[in-house]
Amino acid sequence: MNVRELKGLQIADNQNIARHNGMWLVPSQAGAGLYKVNAEKQTCSCPDYDIRRAKCKHIFAVEVTIQRTHTATTKNGETTVTETVKVTHKQTYKQEWPAYNKAQTQEKRLFQYLLHQLCQGVGSPAQQGAGRRFLPLEDVIFAMAFKVYSTVSGRRFMSDLRDAHAKGYLSQVPSYNSMFDYFNTEMLTDHLQMLIEESSLPLAAIENDFAVDSSGFSTSRFGQWMSEKYGDPVKTDRRLWLKAHLICGVKTNVVASVEISKNYVGDSLFFKTLVDATAKNFTLKEVSADKAYLSQKNLQTVVDHNAMPYIAFKTNSVAEGKDKKKSQLWKNMYHYFAYNNDRFMSHYHKRSNVETTFHMIKAKFGTHLRSKTTRAQVNEALLKVLCHNICVLIQAMFELNLKPKFWSVAA
Repeated sequence: MNVRELKGLQIADNQNIARHNGMWLVPSQAGAGLYKVNAEKQTCSCPDYDIRRAKCKHIFAVEVTIQRTHTATTKNGETTVTETVKVTHKQTYKQEWPAYNKAQTQEKRLFQYLLHQLCQGVGSPAQQGAGRRFLPLEDVIFAMAFKVYSTVSGRRFMSDLRDAHAKGYLSQVPSYNSMFDYFNTEMLTDHLQMLIEESSLPLAAIENDFAVDSSGFSTSRFGQWMSEKYGDPVKTDRRLWLKAHLICGVKTNVVASVEISKNYVGDSLFFKTLVDATAKNFTLKEVSADKAYLSQKNLQTVVDHNAMPYIAFKTNSVAEGKDKKKSQLWKNMYHYFAYNNDRFMSHYHKRSNVETTFHMIKAKFGTHLRSKTTRAQVNEALLKVLCHNICVLIQAMFELNLKPKFWSVAA
Protein backbone atom coordinates (compact mmCIF):
# COMPACT_ATOMS: atom_id res chain seq x y z
CA MET A 1 0.00 0.00 0.00
CA ASN A 2 1.54 3.30 -1.12
CA VAL A 3 1.17 6.72 0.47
CA ARG A 4 -1.82 7.79 -1.65
CA GLU A 5 -3.70 4.62 -0.74
CA LEU A 6 -3.02 5.27 2.95
CA LYS A 7 -4.25 8.85 2.59
CA GLY A 8 -7.32 7.64 0.75
CA LEU A 9 -8.04 5.20 3.57
CA GLN A 10 -7.77 8.04 6.08
CA ILE A 11 -10.21 10.17 4.05
CA ALA A 12 -12.68 7.31 3.81
CA ASP A 13 -12.45 6.76 7.59
CA ASN A 14 -12.73 10.38 8.68
CA GLN A 15 -14.61 12.29 5.95
CA ASN A 16 -18.17 12.20 4.65
CA ILE A 17 -18.01 11.13 1.00
CA ALA A 18 -21.30 11.64 -0.83
CA ARG A 19 -22.55 10.89 -4.35
CA HIS A 20 -24.26 13.63 -6.39
CA ASN A 21 -25.32 13.59 -10.08
CA GLY A 22 -23.15 10.56 -10.83
CA MET A 23 -20.03 12.09 -9.24
CA TRP A 24 -18.47 11.46 -5.86
CA LEU A 25 -17.78 14.56 -3.74
CA VAL A 26 -14.65 14.09 -1.62
CA PRO A 27 -13.70 16.70 1.03
CA SER A 28 -10.18 18.09 0.85
CA GLN A 29 -7.92 17.14 3.78
CA ALA A 30 -6.65 20.72 3.80
CA GLY A 31 -10.19 22.01 4.24
CA ALA A 32 -10.28 23.73 0.82
CA GLY A 33 -13.65 22.57 -0.46
CA LEU A 34 -14.66 19.42 -2.36
CA TYR A 35 -13.16 17.47 -5.25
CA LYS A 36 -15.29 15.71 -7.86
CA VAL A 37 -14.35 12.10 -8.58
CA ASN A 38 -15.65 10.05 -11.50
CA ALA A 39 -15.32 6.46 -10.28
CA GLU A 40 -15.94 4.93 -13.72
CA LYS A 41 -13.45 7.04 -15.65
CA GLN A 42 -11.00 7.20 -12.69
CA THR A 43 -10.68 10.99 -12.86
CA CYS A 44 -10.52 13.69 -10.18
CA SER A 45 -10.58 17.49 -10.16
CA CYS A 46 -7.66 17.81 -7.69
CA PRO A 47 -4.23 19.28 -8.72
CA ASP A 48 -2.44 15.99 -8.06
CA TYR A 49 -4.49 14.15 -10.67
CA ASP A 50 -4.28 17.08 -13.07
CA ILE A 51 -0.46 16.88 -13.01
CA ARG A 52 0.11 13.11 -12.82
CA ARG A 53 -2.95 11.78 -14.67
CA ALA A 54 -2.93 8.82 -12.31
CA LYS A 55 -4.91 7.70 -9.28
CA CYS A 56 -4.87 10.25 -6.46
CA LYS A 57 -5.83 9.79 -2.83
CA HIS A 58 -9.39 10.99 -3.52
CA ILE A 59 -9.95 8.24 -6.10
CA PHE A 60 -8.61 5.68 -3.64
CA ALA A 61 -10.97 7.08 -0.99
CA VAL A 62 -13.95 6.62 -3.31
CA GLU A 63 -12.88 3.04 -4.12
CA VAL A 64 -12.69 2.22 -0.41
CA THR A 65 -16.13 3.74 0.14
CA ILE A 66 -17.61 1.71 -2.72
CA GLN A 67 -16.08 -1.51 -1.39
CA ARG A 68 -17.57 -0.85 2.04
CA THR A 69 -21.04 -0.25 0.62
CA HIS A 70 -23.14 -3.39 0.82
CA THR A 71 -26.49 -3.69 -1.03
CA ALA A 72 -29.05 -6.33 -0.03
CA THR A 73 -32.24 -7.02 -2.08
CA THR A 74 -35.28 -9.12 -1.11
CA LYS A 75 -36.50 -12.00 -3.27
CA ASN A 76 -39.39 -10.03 -4.77
CA GLY A 77 -37.03 -7.20 -5.71
CA GLU A 78 -38.95 -4.56 -3.79
CA THR A 79 -36.61 -3.78 -0.87
CA THR A 80 -33.01 -2.56 -1.17
CA VAL A 81 -30.88 -1.78 1.89
CA THR A 82 -27.55 0.00 1.57
CA GLU A 83 -25.17 -0.07 4.52
CA THR A 84 -21.79 1.66 4.76
CA VAL A 85 -19.36 0.36 7.37
CA LYS A 86 -16.26 2.33 8.31
CA VAL A 87 -13.26 0.34 9.51
CA THR A 88 -10.26 2.01 11.11
CA HIS A 89 -6.89 0.48 10.26
CA LYS A 90 -4.04 1.23 12.62
CA GLN A 91 -0.54 0.75 11.28
CA THR A 92 1.51 -1.51 13.51
CA TYR A 93 5.17 -2.50 13.55
CA LYS A 94 6.37 -5.99 14.32
CA GLN A 95 8.62 -6.38 17.33
CA GLU A 96 11.28 -9.09 17.35
CA TRP A 97 10.44 -10.15 20.87
CA PRO A 98 12.92 -13.05 21.24
CA ALA A 99 15.83 -10.82 20.17
CA TYR A 100 14.55 -7.93 22.27
CA ASN A 101 14.23 -10.09 25.38
CA LYS A 102 17.73 -11.50 25.01
CA ALA A 103 19.21 -8.05 24.48
CA GLN A 104 17.48 -6.61 27.55
CA THR A 105 18.32 -9.47 29.87
CA GLN A 106 22.01 -9.40 28.89
CA GLU A 107 22.43 -5.67 28.36
CA LYS A 108 24.29 -4.74 31.55
CA ARG A 109 26.90 -7.48 31.05
CA LEU A 110 27.43 -6.66 27.38
CA PHE A 111 27.42 -2.93 28.08
CA GLN A 112 30.49 -3.26 30.30
CA TYR A 113 32.27 -5.43 27.74
CA LEU A 114 31.64 -3.08 24.79
CA LEU A 115 32.43 0.02 26.84
CA HIS A 116 35.73 -1.54 27.91
CA GLN A 117 36.59 -2.31 24.27
CA LEU A 118 35.79 1.27 23.29
CA CYS A 119 37.90 2.79 26.06
CA GLN A 120 40.96 0.76 25.03
CA GLY A 121 41.48 3.08 22.06
CA VAL A 122 41.54 6.27 24.10
CA GLY A 123 45.06 6.18 25.50
CA SER A 124 46.38 8.31 28.35
CA PRO A 125 48.37 11.56 28.04
CA ALA A 126 52.00 11.46 29.12
CA GLN A 127 52.78 12.91 32.54
CA GLN A 128 56.20 14.45 33.10
CA GLY A 129 58.00 15.24 36.33
CA ALA A 130 57.23 14.51 39.94
CA GLY A 131 53.84 14.49 41.54
CA ARG A 132 50.89 12.24 41.95
CA ARG A 133 50.09 10.16 38.87
CA PHE A 134 46.83 10.80 37.06
CA LEU A 135 44.25 8.06 36.80
CA PRO A 136 44.34 6.12 33.50
CA LEU A 137 42.02 7.84 31.06
CA GLU A 138 40.50 4.50 30.04
CA ASP A 139 39.46 3.85 33.65
CA VAL A 140 38.08 7.36 34.07
CA ILE A 141 35.86 7.29 30.96
CA PHE A 142 34.71 3.75 31.73
CA ALA A 143 33.71 4.78 35.26
CA MET A 144 31.94 7.96 34.09
CA ALA A 145 29.97 6.22 31.32
CA PHE A 146 29.04 3.29 33.54
CA LYS A 147 27.90 5.73 36.23
CA VAL A 148 25.59 7.56 33.79
CA TYR A 149 24.27 4.20 32.57
CA SER A 150 23.45 3.13 36.13
CA THR A 151 21.43 6.35 36.82
CA VAL A 152 22.28 6.13 40.56
CA SER A 153 24.31 8.45 42.78
CA GLY A 154 28.10 8.32 42.85
CA ARG A 155 28.26 6.77 46.32
CA ARG A 156 25.76 3.99 45.54
CA PHE A 157 27.56 3.37 42.27
CA MET A 158 30.83 2.35 43.99
CA SER A 159 29.73 -1.27 44.40
CA ASP A 160 29.24 -1.51 40.61
CA LEU A 161 32.74 -0.12 40.07
CA ARG A 162 34.23 -2.72 42.39
CA ASP A 163 32.42 -5.47 40.48
CA ALA A 164 33.77 -4.07 37.19
CA HIS A 165 37.29 -4.04 38.67
CA ALA A 166 36.92 -7.68 39.74
CA LYS A 167 35.95 -8.57 36.14
CA GLY A 168 39.08 -6.89 34.78
CA TYR A 169 37.44 -3.86 33.19
CA LEU A 170 39.32 -1.43 35.46
CA SER A 171 42.96 -1.38 36.48
CA GLN A 172 41.98 0.44 39.69
CA VAL A 173 38.82 1.72 41.32
CA PRO A 174 38.59 5.54 41.32
CA SER A 175 36.81 7.25 44.18
CA TYR A 176 33.52 8.99 43.50
CA ASN A 177 35.09 12.39 44.21
CA SER A 178 37.85 11.78 41.66
CA MET A 179 35.22 10.71 39.12
CA PHE A 180 33.26 13.94 39.71
CA ASP A 181 36.44 15.99 39.23
CA TYR A 182 36.96 14.43 35.81
CA PHE A 183 33.41 15.30 34.80
CA ASN A 184 34.54 18.92 34.90
CA THR A 185 37.58 18.34 32.63
CA GLU A 186 37.43 20.08 29.26
CA MET A 187 39.86 17.61 27.70
CA LEU A 188 37.30 14.81 28.00
CA THR A 189 34.74 16.50 25.75
CA ASP A 190 36.71 15.75 22.57
CA HIS A 191 37.37 12.20 23.73
CA LEU A 192 33.68 11.57 24.34
CA GLN A 193 32.70 12.89 20.92
CA MET A 194 35.36 10.63 19.40
CA LEU A 195 33.92 7.62 21.26
CA ILE A 196 30.39 8.46 20.09
CA GLU A 197 31.63 8.52 16.51
CA GLU A 198 33.54 5.25 16.98
CA SER A 199 30.53 3.53 18.58
CA SER A 200 28.42 4.30 15.48
CA LEU A 201 30.86 2.83 12.94
CA PRO A 202 29.80 -0.85 13.27
CA LEU A 203 26.43 0.22 11.77
CA ALA A 204 27.94 2.09 8.81
CA ALA A 205 26.89 -0.65 6.39
CA ILE A 206 23.30 -0.54 7.62
CA GLU A 207 22.47 3.15 7.94
CA ASN A 208 22.06 5.33 4.84
CA ASP A 209 19.11 7.57 5.78
CA PHE A 210 19.57 10.09 8.59
CA ALA A 211 17.52 12.65 10.51
CA VAL A 212 18.58 15.81 12.35
CA ASP A 213 16.96 17.50 15.34
CA SER A 214 17.66 18.94 18.80
CA SER A 215 16.26 18.56 22.30
CA GLY A 216 16.92 20.01 25.73
CA PHE A 217 18.26 18.52 28.97
CA SER A 218 17.32 20.35 32.14
CA THR A 219 19.86 21.18 34.85
CA SER A 220 19.75 21.99 38.57
CA ARG A 221 20.59 25.66 38.01
CA PHE A 222 18.20 28.61 37.75
CA GLY A 223 18.49 32.09 36.26
CA GLN A 224 19.91 34.87 38.46
CA TRP A 225 17.84 37.72 39.88
CA MET A 226 20.21 40.37 38.47
CA SER A 227 19.78 38.95 34.97
CA GLU A 228 16.02 39.21 35.31
CA LYS A 229 16.16 42.76 36.67
CA TYR A 230 18.31 44.12 33.85
CA GLY A 231 16.47 42.56 30.97
CA ASP A 232 18.27 39.26 30.38
CA PRO A 233 15.84 36.79 28.72
CA VAL A 234 16.72 34.17 31.33
CA LYS A 235 14.09 34.36 34.06
CA THR A 236 14.59 33.71 37.74
CA ASP A 237 11.84 31.12 37.93
CA ARG A 238 13.03 29.17 34.91
CA ARG A 239 15.41 26.25 35.16
CA LEU A 240 18.43 26.49 32.87
CA TRP A 241 19.00 23.76 30.30
CA LEU A 242 21.39 22.65 27.57
CA LYS A 243 20.48 21.68 24.04
CA ALA A 244 21.75 18.54 22.29
CA HIS A 245 21.94 18.67 18.47
CA LEU A 246 22.35 15.26 16.88
CA ILE A 247 22.01 13.30 13.66
CA CYS A 248 20.90 9.69 13.85
CA GLY A 249 20.20 6.77 11.56
CA VAL A 250 16.51 6.10 11.00
CA LYS A 251 16.78 2.29 11.10
CA THR A 252 18.66 1.60 14.33
CA ASN A 253 18.54 5.09 15.94
CA VAL A 254 22.32 5.16 16.32
CA VAL A 255 23.77 8.65 16.79
CA ALA A 256 26.47 9.46 14.23
CA SER A 257 27.41 12.92 15.51
CA VAL A 258 26.33 15.26 18.32
CA GLU A 259 26.96 18.83 19.45
CA ILE A 260 25.98 20.42 22.77
CA SER A 261 25.05 24.11 22.98
CA LYS A 262 23.42 26.65 25.28
CA ASN A 263 19.65 26.67 25.51
CA TYR A 264 18.71 29.48 23.10
CA VAL A 265 21.17 28.76 20.29
CA GLY A 266 19.52 28.23 16.88
CA ASP A 267 19.25 24.71 15.49
CA SER A 268 20.10 25.47 11.86
CA LEU A 269 23.66 26.55 12.71
CA PHE A 270 24.65 22.96 13.56
CA PHE A 271 23.17 21.24 10.50
CA LYS A 272 26.25 21.46 8.27
CA THR A 273 28.61 20.36 11.05
CA LEU A 274 26.52 17.29 11.83
CA VAL A 275 26.02 16.26 8.19
CA ASP A 276 29.68 16.77 7.27
CA ALA A 277 30.83 14.71 10.25
CA THR A 278 28.41 11.90 9.37
CA ALA A 279 29.44 11.85 5.70
CA LYS A 280 33.01 10.99 6.72
CA ASN A 281 31.92 7.57 7.99
CA PHE A 282 28.58 6.83 6.30
CA THR A 283 27.23 6.80 2.75
CA LEU A 284 24.38 9.29 2.80
CA LYS A 285 21.26 8.77 0.70
CA GLU A 286 18.66 10.86 2.53
CA VAL A 287 18.78 13.51 5.26
CA SER A 288 15.50 14.74 6.75
CA ALA A 289 14.90 17.65 9.12
CA ASP A 290 12.05 19.90 10.21
CA LYS A 291 11.33 23.49 9.13
CA ALA A 292 13.82 24.97 11.60
CA TYR A 293 16.66 23.74 9.36
CA LEU A 294 15.29 25.14 6.09
CA SER A 295 17.91 27.19 4.22
CA GLN A 296 19.67 27.12 0.87
CA LYS A 297 22.97 26.40 2.63
CA ASN A 298 21.60 23.33 4.39
CA LEU A 299 19.97 21.99 1.23
CA GLN A 300 23.25 22.42 -0.63
CA THR A 301 25.19 20.72 2.16
CA VAL A 302 23.20 17.52 1.73
CA VAL A 303 23.40 17.60 -2.07
CA ASP A 304 27.18 18.10 -1.91
CA HIS A 305 27.37 14.69 -0.26
CA ASN A 306 25.31 13.10 -3.09
CA ALA A 307 22.26 12.75 -0.87
CA MET A 308 18.66 13.93 -1.05
CA PRO A 309 17.49 16.60 1.43
CA TYR A 310 13.99 16.27 2.84
CA ILE A 311 13.51 19.50 4.80
CA ALA A 312 9.93 20.70 5.15
CA PHE A 313 9.09 24.13 3.76
CA LYS A 314 7.43 26.85 5.82
CA THR A 315 4.05 28.43 5.10
CA ASN A 316 5.73 31.65 3.94
CA SER A 317 8.20 29.91 1.59
CA VAL A 318 7.89 31.23 -1.96
CA ALA A 319 7.92 29.44 -5.29
CA GLU A 320 10.00 29.99 -8.39
CA GLY A 321 9.66 33.46 -9.90
CA LYS A 322 8.62 35.16 -6.68
CA ASP A 323 12.11 35.42 -5.24
CA LYS A 324 14.99 35.74 -7.71
CA LYS A 325 17.56 35.27 -4.95
CA LYS A 326 16.55 31.65 -4.44
CA SER A 327 18.85 29.05 -5.98
CA GLN A 328 17.73 26.51 -8.54
CA LEU A 329 18.08 23.78 -5.91
CA TRP A 330 15.66 25.65 -3.65
CA LYS A 331 13.15 26.03 -6.49
CA ASN A 332 13.40 22.36 -7.47
CA MET A 333 12.87 21.18 -3.90
CA TYR A 334 9.98 23.59 -3.43
CA HIS A 335 8.20 22.25 -6.51
CA TYR A 336 8.84 18.68 -5.38
CA PHE A 337 7.36 19.54 -1.97
CA ALA A 338 4.35 21.37 -3.45
CA TYR A 339 3.37 19.10 -6.35
CA ASN A 340 4.54 15.69 -5.09
CA ASN A 341 3.69 16.25 -1.45
CA ASP A 342 2.67 12.67 -0.69
CA ARG A 343 5.92 11.28 -2.04
CA PHE A 344 7.92 13.98 -0.26
CA MET A 345 6.17 13.32 3.05
CA SER A 346 6.74 9.57 2.81
CA HIS A 347 10.48 10.28 2.97
CA TYR A 348 10.18 13.21 5.36
CA HIS A 349 8.24 11.01 7.79
CA LYS A 350 11.50 9.21 8.57
CA ARG A 351 12.41 12.31 10.56
CA SER A 352 10.15 11.08 13.35
CA ASN A 353 12.85 8.53 14.19
CA VAL A 354 15.06 11.27 15.63
CA GLU A 355 12.24 12.04 18.06
CA THR A 356 12.31 8.36 18.99
CA THR A 357 16.06 8.59 19.55
CA PHE A 358 15.68 11.44 22.03
CA HIS A 359 12.89 9.56 23.79
CA MET A 360 15.11 6.47 24.08
CA ILE A 361 17.93 8.51 25.62
CA LYS A 362 15.75 10.41 28.07
CA ALA A 363 13.57 7.48 29.10
CA LYS A 364 16.57 5.30 29.88
CA PHE A 365 19.14 7.76 31.23
CA GLY A 366 16.99 10.64 32.43
CA THR A 367 15.95 14.07 31.17
CA HIS A 368 17.94 15.86 33.89
CA LEU A 369 21.66 16.64 34.15
CA ARG A 370 22.93 16.20 37.71
CA SER A 371 26.23 18.05 37.25
CA LYS A 372 26.56 21.60 38.58
CA THR A 373 29.05 23.29 36.22
CA THR A 374 28.48 23.86 32.51
CA ARG A 375 31.48 21.78 31.39
CA ALA A 376 30.42 18.85 33.54
CA GLN A 377 26.88 19.12 32.16
CA VAL A 378 28.17 19.02 28.58
CA ASN A 379 30.21 15.90 29.34
CA GLU A 380 27.28 14.27 31.11
CA ALA A 381 25.00 14.89 28.11
CA LEU A 382 27.61 13.37 25.78
CA LEU A 383 27.89 10.35 28.06
CA LYS A 384 24.13 9.81 27.80
CA VAL A 385 24.45 9.69 24.01
CA LEU A 386 27.44 7.32 24.24
CA CYS A 387 25.50 4.97 26.51
CA HIS A 388 22.59 5.07 24.06
CA ASN A 389 24.85 4.07 21.16
CA ILE A 390 26.22 1.11 23.07
CA CYS A 391 22.68 -0.05 23.89
CA VAL A 392 21.78 0.26 20.20
CA LEU A 393 24.76 -1.94 19.33
CA ILE A 394 23.64 -4.55 21.85
CA GLN A 395 20.18 -4.64 20.29
CA ALA A 396 21.74 -4.97 16.83
CA MET A 397 23.85 -7.90 18.03
CA PHE A 398 20.69 -9.94 18.58
CA GLU A 399 18.39 -8.56 15.87
CA LEU A 400 20.93 -8.18 13.05
CA ASN A 401 23.57 -10.68 14.17
CA LEU A 402 26.08 -7.83 14.37
CA LYS A 403 29.52 -8.36 15.86
CA PRO A 404 30.88 -4.92 16.80
CA LYS A 405 34.58 -4.25 16.40
CA PHE A 406 36.23 -0.97 17.34
CA TRP A 407 39.41 0.80 16.30
CA SER A 408 39.81 -1.42 13.22
CA VAL A 409 41.80 1.27 11.39
CA ALA A 410 44.27 1.66 14.22
CA ALA A 411 44.62 -2.12 14.50
